[in-house]
Amino acid sequence: MTTTARTQTPRTVIPAPQRPVRATVASVMKDDDGRRGGHRDRGPNGDLGRDRPQNGDPDRDWGELIASVRESGQYPTTAEAERVTRTVLSALGGHVTGDERVALARALPREAARVIASRIPATRPQSAQEFVDTVATRIEGATPATARWDVSSVLGVLPNLIGDDLTDRVLAQLPPGYALLFGRAELAARAS
Repeated sequence: MTTTARTQTPRTVIPAPQRPVRATVASVMKDDDGRRGGHRDRGPNGDLGRDRPQNGDPDRDWGELIASVRESGQYPTTAEAERVTRTVLSALGGHVTGDERVALARALPREAARVIASRIPATRPQSAQEFVDTVATRIEGATPATARWDVSSVLGVLPNLIGDDLTDRVLAQLPPGYALLFGRAELAARAS
């Protein structure tokens, strides 16, 4: 029995069409904090949404955020840590506005930035306690005490991701009391 070798014809690869890039506030504003080590570059979808290391993986970064929240809050599953993270970031997204909101979205993993940016700004600022109570209504079976734990577990890991400068700017925009939720002591009273 003889075998004949097949000759393969070289294939021509046609590149996939590029997705259109929508201009967003995040894509047209200049970086003003420069705190993180990576460089600002267009991601695979053409976005300028956050600092990216040259070989950064936004999905991995989201996974690392969830892992940090899971460890901080001592959640038994990754799914629970992710659910809590989405809920807290969604609530926070309504209370951080302007340049700080844009900078926060840039500094966070892409999925976290989407959660923050998807919220319509709140009509009035909430005290830290009101914020925790709002989160409690969004988490099934939560009490004010467990919601405070959840909020602190998520917000407490953000300073390591976004840097001290941006954390200070976000806290300056929020009413008194939020610093403790971010894992910081509020050392000085704010002027009204």
